[in-house]
Amino acid sequence: MNRTDVADWIAGYERAWRTPGTDALAALFTEDASYQQGPYWTPVVGLPAIARMWEKQREGPDEIFQMTTEIVAVDGDTAVSRQEVRYGDPVHQEYRDLWVMRFADDGRCRSFEEWPFWPGQQPANTPDGP
Repeated sequence: MNRTDVADWIAGYERAWRTPGTDALAALFTEDASYQQGPYWTPVVGLPAIARMWEKQREGPDEIFQMTTEIVAVDGDTAVSRQEVRYGDPVHQEYRDLWVMRFADDGRCRSFEEWPFWPGQQPANTPDGP
């Protein structure tokens, strides 16, 4: 994988989120893919389970959102990107999210892990400052 491949995959992910149904997921994820929505969440495993999760999580293909992406690193079959997503107009929810993606030889994702953050979220231990 290279940065162009990863950028194309992320663009496909966004297109799929904006498309009715879940058929587009087969071009993005392997049949046995793992999709973890947070670092301590139980992974959703397998394309059918990912499709069910996908439909449950989104408001629908006409959901209003803006997503910006910065690819942070690509090393072999692994990539990390930073997303910023704003939902609604006016914006009612926003996230900054790190994605860790591991790809199969055919360019589909075999392991997807999110590290989502949102405004007001505090660290477990607030550092003491001056």
